[in-house]
Amino acid sequence: MTTSLNLTIYDFTDSHALATALAARVADRLRAGLLERGFAVLAVSGGRTPLQFFDLLARATLDWSKVQVTLVDERWVDERDPRSNARMVREHLLQAAAASARFAPLYTGAATPEEGQAEAARRVHALPLPFDAVMLGMGPDGHTASFFPGGDQLAAALDPNLPTGVLPMRAPGAGEPRITLTLPTLLQTRHLFLHIEGEDKREVLARARLGLGEAAHYPVRAVLERSPVPVDVYWCP
Repeated sequence: MTTSLNLTIYDFTDSHALATALAARVADRLRAGLLERGFAVLAVSGGRTPLQFFDLLARATLDWSKVQVTLVDERWVDERDPRSNARMVREHLLQAAAASARFAPLYTGAATPEEGQAEAARRVHALPLPFDAVMLGMGPDGHTASFFPGGDQLAAALDPNLPTGVLPMRAPGAGEPRITLTLPTLLQTRHLFLHIEGEDKREVLARARLGLGEAAHYPVRAVLERSPVPVDVYWCP
């Protein structure tokens, strides 16, 4: 484990060890929320990286019926699509003990994220923030959530002065159009986790922390700079 500035990095030998430790840590944060407030709220990311973590967290012993789960961001595709983050959450997290958790997806069925923005925002605003935990990932281009370099709404999504909510995002590296929680929304959390795997992503994170050259503009750096709580980074090769 290494600590620097607003980051604590937890190193693991493999993805299973990481997923086991991270699931235990997040379950503890949810239990703390349940004890303090009578409910807990969790925001998670998509992609392949968190699947083991989801499978393990789903078996955690806690009152899942009082837990609300949403997504950090979503591809604007139907839940039947293999690339749907909501589908992944339903298949891997909302299982076993966690099947009774309440889920607030961001995809609404509208034709475009712009048309679905108001309904997605309503769902997010209905959540009793702050989040007890926000789970982020990171791409090799330094994006996190759907804060993609070159995104058409990147500046607005990262603006700390705009109201909380969601924004559509279209970017060359994003594939499908997306919708994402804005940075002010993500940062309304008691605990912020960044789950990354591979030497390449550790190097991207290191460059983002230094902020040298093009890394000064990596979207993940905005999270590191502005987070009011320490960012706990879970990493394995």
